[in-house]
Formats: sequence, C-alpha cells, structure tokens
Amino acid sequence: MIMKQAVHFGAGNIGRGFIGALFSQSGYHVTFVDVADQIIQELNSKKSYDVYMAAEHQEVQHITNVSGINSKTDPEAVVEAIEKATYVTTAVGVSILPGIAPLIAKGITSRLEKTDEKLYVIACENQISATDILKEHVVKLLDPDTRTKMENQVIFMNCAVDRIVPAQHNEKLLDVLVEPYFEWVVETKDSIPEVTGMKIVSDIQPYIERKLFTVNTGHAVTAYIGYAEGKETIDQALEDTEIYQKVKATVEETGNYLIKRYGLNPSEHQQYIEKILGRFQNKYFKDDVRRVGRSPIRKLGPEDRLVRPAREAQKLGLPFTHLAQAIAYCLKFDVDTDPEAVELQKQLKEKGLQAVLQDICKLDHENPIAEEVTRFYKK
Repeated sequence: MIMKQAVHFGAGNIGRGFIGALFSQSGYHVTFVDVADQIIQELNSKKSYDVYMAAEHQEVQHITNVSGINSKTDPEAVVEAIEKATYVTTAVGVSILPGIAPLIAKGITSRLEKTDEKLYVIACENQISATDILKEHVVKLLDPDTRTKMENQVIFMNCAVDRIVPAQHNEKLLDVLVEPYFEWVVETKDSIPEVTGMKIVSDIQPYIERKLFTVNTGHAVTAYIGYAEGKETIDQALEDTEIYQKVKATVEETGNYLIKRYGLNPSEHQQYIEKILGRFQNKYFKDDVRRVGRSPIRKLGPEDRLVRPAREAQKLGLPFTHLAQAIAYCLKFDVDTDPEAVELQKQLKEKGLQAVLQDICKLDHENPIAEEVTRFYKK
C-alpha cells in the first residue's frame, strides 16, 4: 500500500515539532523542503526524530516516515514530491512565501499534467490570510490554462496555528521541544483528508484574530515589558505582578475588540486569556525575552499584533491605552544582537519618534494612538 504524502516547506522547529509531526502521526510520509543542508542531510540519514513536551512529566513523541529535500540544490525533486502529495504546507515566515512560490507553481503545473487528484495547500504562518498571500504569488506564475485546470483540483485553505516552540537546547539536531498545547484550525466548506489535530471551520477569521491578538500580542508584550524591566525569560517576567497585570490589561483590550467584532462569549474569552497567560508561565520553557521580542519592526507593522488591534479598538470606540503602552515598550527594545532592533533604534535617533510611527506603524502624529504612544515613550 502506497503511503499518503505531505510536502512541508520549512524544516525548522515549528515544521518538525508541529505540522510535520501531526502529518507523521496521521500516517503520512512527510517530505521537508528547506535550504538548511545539515538538517536535510540528517532527515535523510536518520529518517526520524523526537518531539519532547515541555511539561513536568515529559512525554516524548517519536516521529517517523520523514525525509528532506534541499530546494536550492535539487528543485526537481521538490516538483516530483508535489506531484505525489495530498498536502503542501508551509512554516517558513510570510516574507519567504514569494521565494517558495515559483517551486510550488512548477509542482502544481507538473502535477496537473499527470493526475486529477486534489491537492490541498495551507500556509501555516502567523499572518491573517497567509494562504491567500501564497496563492496570489503562485497563481501569477501560472499560464491561463493551468489556472483554469487547477480551479477544482488545487484547494488553497487559510488556517490559524498556535503552538509555542521555545529556544532549543537539544542534544540531537532534529529533536524539538514544544509545549503540549496546540491549535491548528483550517477554513474549508469541503470534506478534506483527515489529519490528526486539525480542526475544520467554515469561517477562520475569528480564530486567526483571537490567536494573533491574544497569543502573539501577549507573548510580544511580555517580552518587551520584561526586557525593559531587566527580566531574562518570559516566565520570569510574568512572575512580576506588575508586569503580569500590564500584559493582562493589554490582551483584555484586544479581547474587547474581538468580543465586539465577532460576538465572542465574554466569560469564555476571559478564560481563554487566562489559559494563554498560564501557557506563558510554563517554567520548562525558559524562553528568552530577547528571542521572543526579536524583529520589532515587523511586529510594529500596521497589520501586526500591536498596531492592528489598537486601530480596530479605536474604530469601535474601545480603549487602547495599554496597547499604546505596549507599542512604546516595543520602540524601546534596543537589543544589539537583533538586526531589526538595531535598525529601529537607528531610525528613532535619525528621524525621530513621529517619523517612525508614520513610516513603520502608519500612524500619523494626529492619531490618538500615536499621541498615547508618544506620552508613554517620553515617560
């Protein structure tokens, strides 16, 4: 019997410890595609690895039926793998999606010439409508006939993903430490091949925003406040009652928006917030605030975890004071080992706060959010 096939772009910790692991546990052979040659060689040599749960009683999942392809040195092998796959997924970061789109486009073109079996494509990224972004890059590389042919055969589905994968200190290269909790919600109205741990919904938007503006916002805010207060790790930061209350108040502001926008149950959402903060306090992570806070320019973007919920709250006449404070803390993130943090401090010094808020956050100086950020930043 031929084993079901999944092709996953991104052989990093999220790919191996989350999406790839779920496919393997569902009876798929997982082909990881990456340019990290050492990891690819190890996947092909060992053909397995272990996923460790960060918990008091550490469960270990042995992941098998895996292999790897270096997309830089062997692109044709990637095309062949896509021809045979049921699923193509990604966990590479949104900025990398345009870079992998040409190979996915070639794979789809070749596949459509050989089979009429459906292919399901999911970009598992921390971004609203990430699969739509990938699809746009792929489709523009296809000829009109291929676009028509793929309409009912290649199904692009948006998703929300949630699993904390801390900094790794494993003895073996492929092994991964992850938190026990995870959520993978996929939007479709069709019946699709089953994958263990995948939840199907007809409308993904509430799930994506709930995750982004609670988990991602809360994690980043903890890192930025923790860094400013001299804390080393996320759990250490949240041991400080004052920091805990500031983080909680921030995600309660995003919660006010989510409740009003999507009609979420207020008490259920409050429980969700407390559950998320409990996950951040996991002492088995020891997740460095500098690691969690990295890439502050991206995180200050108008559609990202700090500015977007503040703007949405403002539109609905809801409070955004703690979100503005969080933006100010992010602007103070001056870690000299992070290129974006270095660039951010350079821009603040050369152009000034108002220009940075305008250029990076798309907040002009008359915007009430910018006024609040400025007030906190000067304090």
